[in-house]
Amino acid sequence: MKERQFAAYINQKNSAELRQEINRVLRELDTMKHRSAELAKLFKRLYEDNVLGRVTDEQYQMLAGDYTDEQRLLEEEIPKKEERLAQLKSREANVEAFIEKAKRYTTIDELTPELLRLFIQRIEIGEREVKYSRNSSQSIRIIYRDIGLVDSAMQPDEQQPKILPPLSEVIPFPA
Repeated sequence: MKERQFAAYINQKNSAELRQEINRVLRELDTMKHRSAELAKLFKRLYEDNVLGRVTDEQYQMLAGDYTDEQRLLEEEIPKKEERLAQLKSREANVEAFIEKAKRYTTIDELTPELLRLFIQRIEIGEREVKYSRNSSQSIRIIYRDIGLVDSAMQPDEQQPKILPPLSEVIPFPA
């Protein structure tokens, strides 16, 4: 049951935000590509109008320069948006990979350094609220591999965690 709850929580949290971001980037990319095609048509029409004498040479130079600058900007931005979209889709696949990895280790009796390396990318420990106090609380953020930071705010019915010995006493790190 816990496995399904965990998978649902991770999917819901990451999928909602990820889908919104993917949709936003897709809309922006579509708009940019549409505008790029539109600029090509406008430039062609402007050239024809200049040749037929409907537009003066000065107007042609001014408008052609503007269209060329905008086209160049779009040509630079479109690959960046496509790369961002690929990153977001990759991140979506990473969530699935993390859940599959977690399913293999449903019964963990002992936390080993190998398991830490498998699931955790880094642990960020904030400063103590009261300096030099052994009992002062600190913020701890765990950044997981494949999915990043997971909001792990305690629920009102959960107990406060016990104060554990320093991590260096639990898991000896090589000097």
